[in-house]
Formats: sequence, C-alpha cells, structure tokens
Amino acid sequence: MARPSIVPIALILDDRTGYTLWAPPWEEDGEEWQAFLGTSEGDTATVHLFPTPAALAAFCRTATDHDLADHPVWPVVAGLGAADLTPDDDHRYDLDGVYDIAAENPDRWAVEELAATVDIVSRLAECLDTGGVDDAPTVGSRVVEPDTDTDDADTDAADLDDDETEFPALAELVARPEIGSLGLGVEAFVGRSGEDAWGGVGGALDDLWEDVLEELSGHLDWTGAGTTTLDAYPSVADDEDLDDEDDTADDTRDGAPAGATAVGTVGSQETVAPGSDGSGDRPAAGSTAAAPAEAATAGVSTIRGGSRITATPAAVAAAAEFWEAVGILPVELVVPDGAGVTLRCYVEDVARFLGRDGEVWLFDTPADLARFLAGDEEHDLTEIASWPEVADTDTLPLPAEQDRYDLTELGELLAEVSGGAAGLVDHGVLAQPVEGVRDVAEYAGLSRVEELLAPSAPLGRAVAIGEREPGTPLRAEDAGPLRAAWDEVVAQVSGALVFRD
Repeated sequence: MARPSIVPIALILDDRTGYTLWAPPWEEDGEEWQAFLGTSEGDTATVHLFPTPAALAAFCRTATDHDLADHPVWPVVAGLGAADLTPDDDHRYDLDGVYDIAAENPDRWAVEELAATVDIVSRLAECLDTGGVDDAPTVGSRVVEPDTDTDDADTDAADLDDDETEFPALAELVARPEIGSLGLGVEAFVGRSGEDAWGGVGGALDDLWEDVLEELSGHLDWTGAGTTTLDAYPSVADDEDLDDEDDTADDTRDGAPAGATAVGTVGSQETVAPGSDGSGDRPAAGSTAAAPAEAATAGVSTIRGGSRITATPAAVAAAAEFWEAVGILPVELVVPDGAGVTLRCYVEDVARFLGRDGEVWLFDTPADLARFLAGDEEHDLTEIASWPEVADTDTLPLPAEQDRYDLTELGELLAEVSGGAAGLVDHGVLAQPVEGVRDVAEYAGLSRVEELLAPSAPLGRAVAIGEREPGTPLRAEDAGPLRAAWDEVVAQVSGALVFRD
C-alpha cells in the first residue's frame, strides 16, 4: 500500500472541464481509505469542481471546510500553486468521450483509457454512495475494506452491488463481464472472441452510460463550493486551445521543444507525461497506487517553495526560548533565487540584520548559520549586548512561523487571482510578506520599496485595506497591477540579499 498522496484530476462532462483532487487509497490504522475533494454537508455528498487549476489552488489555500482537510498531506497541498495542481494527461478523464473511444479499434490506448474512465467513476461512486454501505463514510472519508484478492473491477462491482445503492446503473455496468475485461488489458480483445468482447463493451456503454452520468451528475458541484458559476467554464474545445497556447509558451520560455518530457510533483508523487522517456505508459487499468508522499514527512520545508528547514514544531518552540531571551531572532527569507536563514533584531524600533553595509547575509540552513555565528567575522550585530551569548550558544537558529517570509508565494497568489481565482484570496495574505520586505528595505535603505508601499501607491493601498479589513477579497482587476508592483519589490529586496557559504 502506497503512503498517502493527493493527485489533481480533471473530469470532462457536458462539454466542461472541472478540476478537483483525488486521494488514492492509503492505509491508516489498519484500514484502507480513499477520498476526493468534497463535502458531506446536507443530504447529498458532493465533489467540488473548479474551472481552472488556479481556482482550485486558491480554494485549497483558503478553505478548511471540506473532507480532505484531515488528509495526512493536506498541509503540503494547501501550499501548492496552479502549476502543481494541473493534472497530467493520465489524470484527465473524458466522460463525454467514451462512445468515441468504444467506436475505435481496441488498441492498447483505447482499452486503457476506457478502463481508467470507468475506474475513476467507480471510485467516485464508492466515496459518494451513502445508500449501500452501513454507516457510510463520505467524499473525504471513504473506507475501502482491506485484504481482498479480487481485481479492481470485481471490487468495484462488489462495493456497488446493493439494492440500496445510489448508483444502480453503474453497479449494473461494472457487473457486465465485458466491462470487467477492461482490467485485463488489450489482450482480452484479441481475436474473434476479443472482437465480440469489445462489441459487448460498446453495447454496455450504449445501454447504461447515460444513466451512469445522470447518477453521478447529482453529486458534482460545479460551483466550487459556491466560489464560481457555470459561466466561468470554457467549452472543452476552447479550454484545449488555451492549453495548447500555454504549452507552446512554456516550452519557448523553458528552451524546451514542444513534446518534451514534463515532470510534476504533488505530495512527492512524480508523474511523467506520455511519450517521454519515463516509459510513456499509462498506468495499468485499475491501478491507483500513488508514489509515496515523502513531502508529508519533511516538516514545513515542503510547504514553502525553496525552504530548507525541516525542523519539527517542537524543536522550533524549544529553540525560540533562547532566541527570544537574547532579543535576536532567526528569520527565513524565500526569494526567486533561493531560500536562506539570517538573524534580525530591532534597535530603537529600527530593523537590523546579520550583515554589513546594507547587505543581508543568508545561509542555506540553520546549521550553516550556526557555524558562521561561532566565528569571529565582524558584522552589524556584533555590537548588540547579547551577541556574546549568541556566539557561544549551541541552540540552532530555527525561525518561528511568524518570522518566515516567503516572498514568492504572494506573487503566485496574485497570479492565481488575476487568472480566475478572484474572491478566494483576501487582502490579509499581504501582511506577513510585506512585514518582511519592509524590514529589509529599512535596513538596506531601499527607497524604491518604500515608494511602492506608500499609502498613495496601489500596493500600499492594498496593504492598508489588509490592515483595516483583512478579510476583504482581492479583485481580479487589481491583482495584475499588484503583482507587477510586488515583483518589483521582490527584485529590489533580492538585490540586498547575499547568500553566504
């Protein structure tokens, strides 16, 4: 059994593409679980769908009232951007296209695509069905009975084979032997008997698929838990055209030719685009085992882009006792060039950093910083009265959460808002990163940063709104200019940072 992970998926239905998250089966406390991003509030369990990965990412960053909130790797997913929550080709399921696939010759790709589509619909039904299971769990807490030797198709049929199920058409479909043969791969459809079996697949879909979709549609929330409307969804053709344009632009920016291998990670699950040197193979039909979610065990470092801090909260709290006592605190800064740790204190309410001549010195890890502190190089903190205690301590300089400033994350959020996630991100997200850049700007004498954050400037006005009413949503039309100003702020601050060996 794989360790817990969460995978972005796309469902294509009624000429719309909806983006959501699926947690493949994992074992916890001796039981096997799987889940989707959704909620069981009310009489009907639902899966939340979003018109873009950006809208999905923004929801994940801000929402906690859903059934994946307690998943072991949810803290990692909540910090990911739109690019990380864009499904790969193997996790895009065209529910509208099954008839076209069944009309093709039964080659490897057709068989596996149909098998994968039936499999994901069956898994959705398993998690959404409250009629056929006693004390039925819901979208985010589906228990799958462990220790079965049957294949996935047989398991799906057993799970759904109940007079009380809310998905009788699907139960009938997966019970058809021809549909079960999809799990055997293309070899099941070779020769005359295989041709008959493939014809049986098409016949079963003709008989039941529309009813299956009708059953499923009542459980699909296309409003993204009330954050969007149907008008926000482009047609599938328009969406594919936009994806092609984005792919071409990305390839040009990256210096890679179209069709080059694309690798992405979510919860440390690596997926390789079909046709790449990563075998190009679609997972075997019915296969849902995900790669281990190593990120879940790496402390807070996986939540923030380039962070290298892996200390536990308990270790950070223990270290804080010393650093708060000496009045000099460890600080982490994350910028596009990398992440580093430094020290900061306040002298007569003016920020002062470990550095010299307006340069802030950053070290890759707390251990690297600690080795430097034991040396005798002069800097702007040497004259602080408590410095001898700092130079003599063996307490690692571990930044507390409130002293960690990811300056890249705010830019990603603003991009998501301008890209269609308006209303899901509020002005309160500005507070912490702005605090960090103001301190650096004060120490380094960055007058341009002060201009961009002035009350009369757009970014300064947005910060002021965040201070007065932090829950005020950011508007899409404001996010673009704010991002441009923030990018300039980050560039100015980055120029004052010096990464030390």
